[in-house]
Amino acid sequence: MFEIEYELREEDLVAFNEMRLKDNTEIQATLRKNRLFVPSVIIFIAMFYYFYYNDTSTPYYITFIAVAWGFVSPYMIKMDMRRQILESYTKEEREDILGEHKLVIGQEHLIDKAPNDKHKFLWEDMVRVEYAKQAVYIYIALDSAIIIPVETVKSGNLEKFAEQAEKMIDRLS
Repeated sequence: MFEIEYELREEDLVAFNEMRLKDNTEIQATLRKNRLFVPSVIIFIAMFYYFYYNDTSTPYYITFIAVAWGFVSPYMIKMDMRRQILESYTKEEREDILGEHKLVIGQEHLIDKAPNDKHKFLWEDMVRVEYAKQAVYIYIALDSAIIIPVETVKSGNLEKFAEQAEKMIDRLS
């Protein structure tokens, strides 16, 4: 029987949600538009000041603001997304999700023994196992997964556990 113990932290939860957002084409298009379109409009205003008012100093300041917007706005948007991700979970949900977990591979289901609760996930309902640099994700639905951070694994072999989980999902789904 394969089992693994690990701790899920808030930063791991945010990293998983950010990874999902990076794959979202609509959000990426909005980020590109914000990074390119808004500075273009600001530069157009600077050109208006230069050509219409024959002002030579103000357009430099306005252009600086446009360039700064292009570089700083992605970081500000990313910080705001992190805040929104954390606010999307209630305090009770975060207490249930975060903390010490023990996963046990059974014949018919995967058992998650969390600090406050115990969950059973049927293998036939699971989607896939995905490997990332910092974590392994066992998708229990298209948009939700069991997050196993590599650096917080306390006992068990993560590679063998993930391989066995993948075999069980392939075999029983």
